[in-house]
Amino acid sequence: MKIEIRETMDGSRTLYLKEIDEHYHSTFGAIQESRHVYIREGFNQCLLRDIRVLEIGFGTGLNCYLTILECLKKGKHVHYYAAEKFPVTEDIWKNLKYSDHFEDCDSGLFEHLHIVPWNCEVELNNQFTIFKMECDVLQSDFKDLPLIDLVYFDAFSPEKQSELWQMSVFENLFTRMNDDGILVTYCAKGYVRRLLQTVGFTVERVPGPPGKREMLRARKRKIVN
Repeated sequence: MKIEIRETMDGSRTLYLKEIDEHYHSTFGAIQESRHVYIREGFNQCLLRDIRVLEIGFGTGLNCYLTILECLKKGKHVHYYAAEKFPVTEDIWKNLKYSDHFEDCDSGLFEHLHIVPWNCEVELNNQFTIFKMECDVLQSDFKDLPLIDLVYFDAFSPEKQSELWQMSVFENLFTRMNDDGILVTYCAKGYVRRLLQTVGFTVERVPGPPGKREMLRARKRKIVN
């Protein structure tokens, strides 16, 4: 599909797929949306020092990039797993220029996240290991991965990619998460909240990023007999 690079309201760039009329991020601000949903309401809610993250939809790599920056800032250790069926090409991700928005960090980190090979584990530094999986989430059970502490659910919207917003997908993720694990998504639709609750998550609506009133955060509560 043809991909266009577009600037969002916070000055950062996103991608647009004309065929399905869908942006990869909020047009109100790509960086501010990712930082709010996945870092503030996800990563920073996980109190563990060693965190295993699974991202559904690696996309532009922005969520991963913000995670490694936060990981280094907070002195945490992260094993980052990302599932993506259609990796973006080099000519696209090089023109996103996300590192231009972070003057105090290593400008090569974003590029490094993209150039590491797919389908193998790579240690970027002594705090961050990444394993990018080129795969179809619908055909992946993730049973070869260790149990996950934090899920970034960043598929395209339910209107555009309904097959990923199904009970079977959330059931699979629930079984692959540790007790007290967290799942965050920008989506706040009632039926998605009910699906998450049905498979066993405790779900809360929390304030969304600019342009969006709410988002969802779900926890896998430990069952006490």
